[in-house]
Amino acid sequence: MTQEELDALLNDGASEQQIQEDIQPDTEELPQKDEMPSKFRIEQDTLWPPPPPNAEHKVIHQLDDVTQDSEAKASQTFDKLEVINNAGEVIEESLSEFEKFINSQEEMLQKLHKKFPDFHTFSQKLEEIQHIKEVLKTITNNIQDISNAALEAMDIMQYQDIHRQKIERVINVMRSLAKYMNSLFESKIDDSKRVSSAVHIEGDNTENVLNEEDIEKLVSSLSNNQ
Repeated sequence: MTQEELDALLNDGASEQQIQEDIQPDTEELPQKDEMPSKFRIEQDTLWPPPPPNAEHKVIHQLDDVTQDSEAKASQTFDKLEVINNAGEVIEESLSEFEKFINSQEEMLQKLHKKFPDFHTFSQKLEEIQHIKEVLKTITNNIQDISNAALEAMDIMQYQDIHRQKIERVINVMRSLAKYMNSLFESKIDDSKRVSSAVHIEGDNTENVLNEEDIEKLVSSLSNNQ
């Protein structure tokens, strides 16, 4: 709270309790900038450090798993759709046999009804046969719809393979870039033979940096110890 805001509150006759509430910082809402993310996990508002290179964050590994799982599941889906389509063809053939039998029974009943018109049983059976033929036609149409839908699903599944190929192309490009970057930044000197980098350099935003006076005192102390 600035001095101007405090003066404004005093001039307005604000109570001491209100002033203390305004002055007291809200510690719960203050962000902890220096606090490291828990268990080194990615936080939404944290830009650094980057995620560790473990199995959870290795992009190529995950994409490889996606392509392999996608190909396996697509193959299984094709097999199931083929089973559905083949079963539909078998049912259609069986229904055609039923249709032939019903037609023969209808033809026989029509002859009997024509010869014995006063015998009502034949006419009733003919009405039942007409109903059965309608039901049979409905079943046949539904089976054909199922078979057609299975074939259309197989065509749609072709896009799954196209998407897998696109992901594989992305993987190949990323791997090529990774190899190029490794080749670009490679060195003749082995990392184990390099001098370790300074933790703090003058100009860093930290109090642990040694200034010139501290360095002179350190050198002097080392000389005295000798």
